Amino acid sequence: MKFLHAADLHLDSPLRGLERYEGAPVEQLRGASRRAMENLVDLCLAEAVDFVLLAGDLYDGDWKDYSTALFFAAQVSRLRQAEIPVLWVRGNHDAASRMTKHLRLPDNSVEFPSNQPTTRVLDQLGVAVHGQSFATAAVQDDLAATYPEPVAGAFNIGLLHTSVTGRPGHAPYAPCRLETLAGKGYDYWALGHVHAREVLCEQPLVVFPGNLQGRHARETGAKGATLVEVDDGKATAAHRTLDVVRWARIDVDASDCANADDVVDGARARLEDELAATGGRSLAARIVVRGGSAAHAELHNQPERWRNALRAAATDVEPEGIWIERVELATDPPVDTATIAAREDAVGALLRSLHQVRDDPDRVEAMVASLAELRAKLPPELRTEPNDPTGHDAVLAAVEDVERLLFSQLLDEEAHE
Repeated sequence: MKFLHAADLHLDSPLRGLERYEGAPVEQLRGASRRAMENLVDLCLAEAVDFVLLAGDLYDGDWKDYSTALFFAAQVSRLRQAEIPVLWVRGNHDAASRMTKHLRLPDNSVEFPSNQPTTRVLDQLGVAVHGQSFATAAVQDDLAATYPEPVAGAFNIGLLHTSVTGRPGHAPYAPCRLETLAGKGYDYWALGHVHAREVLCEQPLVVFPGNLQGRHARETGAKGATLVEVDDGKATAAHRTLDVVRWARIDVDASDCANADDVVDGARARLEDELAATGGRSLAARIVVRGGSAAHAELHNQPERWRNALRAAATDVEPEGIWIERVELATDPPVDTATIAAREDAVGALLRSLHQVRDDPDRVEAMVASLAELRAKLPPELRTEPNDPTGHDAVLAAVEDVERLLFSQLLDEEAHE
């Protein structure tokens, strides 16, 4: 027996931070989640799987129109023609209360209800799948605790959207303990919600397959689904890569760069290596330039010029296949900041002042609170960054950016006096 376990498809969810600039493959990127879903169906047909499990967040919220649902229905129909059932639960993004529009899906689609956990038995395969959908977006109850007892003589699977004991970057929805899952007596737990692949337990197998397609700069690396084979009641699971756009963080060490052109050349080489590693996929990259560097002043005195020079380098590497999501110029001047901070002049006083802000938790929290008030007044469409610009880490990063910018200018002026 063989089945595919996937989760967090987020169909038609936009790739966050998508920016238009000359050479950016914007339209190609917009359809990434659909093409990843097509890859999933292609894999199921090629592997002749017996059924498919989808552990929540098929959609990214209520549809703007029916095109998203029509696309999903068409892919389920492809599986129906091969007599492959699709069993699925709703998660926090596509909870019953969030989806006001409805569309009847092909009859090989089995949605688990949200009012209580239920069991569907696939008699010909000797498989029992237990699951429950989210009724609302913010489910705080331990749904797993009330899942049914295993069906005797069957291969039992738990299908659940959950944070388990909690994972960084994910809301603690339907929390449960790993011991609860392992103690149910099931043979496999098909989980969803966490976007990084993780095998929580080997016996029984408890798996987060990760999401199907990375959506922003924190979701780097290969994305896809888990193919499970069952032989004599024992399951083995293997990741299958299905994404069409690969996210990567390109760290460029500028320590040995004599000037900004050297930085661009270093970034170009890193982009070439990363693109080669994608296996023919498009690359969405965040470039981060770090290190104490002689190029620091040049980079920070004309930041837009060099950000665009790095984008141009990406276009030169692959005109249609690389998109630069963001460029962070995080270099430092090639000087000892402790020595400068000890100086009894305006530059030293300024550096000491910035360090006082950075090292004083009360000042940082006051800045966080002030920025949060401003952010709350913004329209919703401007509050969708994957990294909260008003958070504690973002404020500290902003203080460091101010230090870099000011000192690139002040020290550059000193050098020319």
